[in-house]
Amino acid sequence: MVDCFAVSLPASVRRPTDVDLSVRIGTLLLSNPVIAASGTFGYGVEFAHLVDLNSLGGIVVKGLSAQPLAGAPAPRLCESAAGMINAVGLQNIGVRAFVAEKLPELRKYRTAIIANVFGHTVAEYVEVIRVLEEAEGVAAYELNISCPNVDHGGAEFGLDPALTTEVVTAARQAARRPLWVKLAPNADVKAVAKAAEEAGADAVTVANTYPAMSIDARSGKSKLGRRMGGLSGPAIKPLTLRLVYEVSRAVKIPVIGLGGIETAEDAVEYMRAGATAIQVGTAHFADPRASKSVVEGLRHHCTDLSIYRISGLIGSVG
Repeated sequence: MVDCFAVSLPASVRRPTDVDLSVRIGTLLLSNPVIAASGTFGYGVEFAHLVDLNSLGGIVVKGLSAQPLAGAPAPRLCESAAGMINAVGLQNIGVRAFVAEKLPELRKYRTAIIANVFGHTVAEYVEVIRVLEEAEGVAAYELNISCPNVDHGGAEFGLDPALTTEVVTAARQAARRPLWVKLAPNADVKAVAKAAEEAGADAVTVANTYPAMSIDARSGKSKLGRRMGGLSGPAIKPLTLRLVYEVSRAVKIPVIGLGGIETAEDAVEYMRAGATAIQVGTAHFADPRASKSVVEGLRHHCTDLSIYRISGLIGSVG
């Protein structure tokens, strides 16, 4: 059911500021549906001199592990048609350094801070969450379940609904804050989303990057420091848009969509497909202010359509 709300104002006096951009993801109320995606916006504080962080609905910080990780060898990025491939290797300073060095700065902002959490065992996920549970300033957790589980021979948590259930159940028991689960696009996403929902997830993020590779035709070597990476950018948008549509109809919890979003129109497509909120990722590499531009664009887009409550767009595809 579409809940559109139009204010009875003459067209001549309608203003973008009249639009209510707020959305609710479970118990978490966001001022707008635009979230900076993990791995593309640092820890947030690095962008504070370029972007008013309070203008964003949320920021998902760079993935956090129990111990610091050096990441993958260079080169870590290469261009692809209508996108890019990355193999950063989840480089990060570790959860304890994040709490000590980054979180105090982030607490100065109203923006919802979401901690992206990953590990190679269930115990590692739980350890990261327990450290964060002792700190103030985190609004929610986003579990990256695209990591190989070393206790199960390297099988990715997000490719097997049973492994998804295992890690989400453990995380739910450890976390008092809202729990989002970031799905892999190369899985049976509806089955995995249902498993995450039944294990206690408050929302699912659809989706991570697509497994990909790029080879130098002359040398025959990978263009990345690793042979394979993850494809992101506009090239994946039609594929992920379909996943969002399907998952939003398979689960009752909110869906957060990302994949190739560069403009307000892209964001609206995702919301019409069923996303409650969206994340902007790769666009930040070309324009660090991309998320803020999408927020501003949404106000104007909704004003043009005489829609003054953006939540009315969710799932409104014809």
